[in-house]
Amino acid sequence: MEQIFPLIVIGGTLIFVFIFLYYVPLGLWITAYFSGVKVGIFSDLVAMRLRKVPPAPIVKAAITAHKADLPLSVAKLEAHFLAGGNVNKVVQALISADKANLGLTFERAAAIDLAGRDVFEAVQISVNPKVIQTPVITAVAKDGIQVKANARVTVRANLERLVGGATEETILARVGEGIVTTVGSADDHKKVLENPDQISRVVLDRGLDSGTAFEILSIDIADVDVGNNIGAALQIDQAEADLKVARAKAEERRAMAVAAEQENKAKIQEMQARVVQAEAEVPKAIAEAFRSGNLGIMDYYNMKNIMSDTDMRQSIAKGTDATDKIDDEPTRKK
Repeated sequence: MEQIFPLIVIGGTLIFVFIFLYYVPLGLWITAYFSGVKVGIFSDLVAMRLRKVPPAPIVKAAITAHKADLPLSVAKLEAHFLAGGNVNKVVQALISADKANLGLTFERAAAIDLAGRDVFEAVQISVNPKVIQTPVITAVAKDGIQVKANARVTVRANLERLVGGATEETILARVGEGIVTTVGSADDHKKVLENPDQISRVVLDRGLDSGTAFEILSIDIADVDVGNNIGAALQIDQAEADLKVARAKAEERRAMAVAAEQENKAKIQEMQARVVQAEAEVPKAIAEAFRSGNLGIMDYYNMKNIMSDTDMRQSIAKGTDATDKIDDEPTRKK
C-alpha cells in the first residue's frame, strides 16, 4: 500500500497538470504577451475553454492583426468565430485591404464572410481585377446572317455591394443579352465584323454592373465569326410551307371538280331515266286514246307517216353534212 500511494499521487498530479494546462494555456499566453497582445489568462483563455472555443486560432489571428497595425480585439474575433465565421480569412482580408487602402472595416469583412463569400478572394479581386470568359454567344443581324461572338469581361469586386449583390452568372447573362441586342439591331452583319468594338461600347454603356457585387472595367470582344444564313433558311422553310399549302388547295379544288363532275353525270343519268320513263308513257297514251275514241286509225297512220318523213329528213340532213365534209377535204389538201 505504501508503494502504490506515491504512484497515485504522481498520477493525480500529472492529471491535474494536464487539465490545468488545457484550461490555462500558459504557452499561448506567453506567446501573446511577448507579441504585444493583451490576453487575460482567466478572463480570456480560460473563458474561451469554458465556452468551448479553441483559443489558439483566436490568439494567433489577434497576433497577426497586431503585427499589421490593425486594432482588433480578442473579443471581436471570438464573437465572429462563435457566429460561424472564418477568423483567419477575415484578418488576411483586412491586412490586404489595409495595404491597398481600400477602407475595409472589420464589420463589413465579417458580414461578407458570414454571407458565405470568400472575403480574402474578394479583396484580391478588388486589388487585381478578374477576367471572366463568356461562352460563345449567337445572335442574328437584320439581314438574317448569324453572328457568333465571345467576350472577355474584366471585373473588379465592389466591397460595398458584395453583401446581397449578384454573382458572376448575372454579369455573364447581362453581357450576353447586350451582345444579342447589339447584333440584332445592326442592319448588316458586315458592320459588326468591321467594328466589333462597337459591341463593347454599346454593352458597356448600358450599366450592366448595377446591383451586382462587381464593377465592370472593360468588355473586350475576343472573337467574332459568321454563322449560318438564318434568313435564307427561314425563307426556304416558308416557301416549302407555302408550296404545301398551294398543293393542298389545288388537291381540294381537283377533288371538288371531280365531285361536281360525278354529280353532273348522275343528273344526266337521272334525266335520261326520266326521258325513257316519259317515252314509255307514249304507247300507253296512244292506247288510251284508241279506247276513248280520241284517236282514229287514219290519225294514227298519219302520225306514223309524219314520223317516218321526219326520220327520212334527218337521215338526208346527216348524209348532206357528211358529203360536205368529204368535199371540203380535197379543198383543204389543195
